[in-house]
Amino acid sequence: MQGIDIRKAASVDVPAMQEIVIGAYTPYVARIGRPPAPMTEDYAALVAAGQAWVVTVDGAVAGLIVLVPGPDHLLVDNVAVGRAHQGHGLGRLLLEFAEGFARAQGLEELRLYTNEMMHENLKIYPRLGWEEYARAEQDGFRRVFMRKRVSGATA
Repeated sequence: MQGIDIRKAASVDVPAMQEIVIGAYTPYVARIGRPPAPMTEDYAALVAAGQAWVVTVDGAVAGLIVLVPGPDHLLVDNVAVGRAHQGHGLGRLLLEFAEGFARAQGLEELRLYTNEMMHENLKIYPRLGWEEYARAEQDGFRRVFMRKRVSGATA
């Protein structure tokens, strides 16, 4: 793919971000029994807080990532790619961006969580270097918590 860029999300991106999230997470609603947490997020607030980035393809928003810095890690709160762009490496590109962002912040670890019922994610993340470290119920969801050491981090 040509013309790929990652940039901080702007308020004008919010409708596209919401559309991507709906498309990416709707298939899980029946499996989980309710909308996954990313479907109920306030993306305008996340953009205003400076926690959201988008990946664009030829200028059009194709995916997003929400990053929340913690005291000793960077939380990947959400990563989603539009259905038309899935399978082209944009999710991996966004996760690599998160790793670089964490490294620049002096953080040595990335963390994320996914729903136990999102079996696809439980297969993908370990192949990308993530390891499971806990399972627990949180906010009414059964979550799998994962982490990844940031390569080249200097704290």
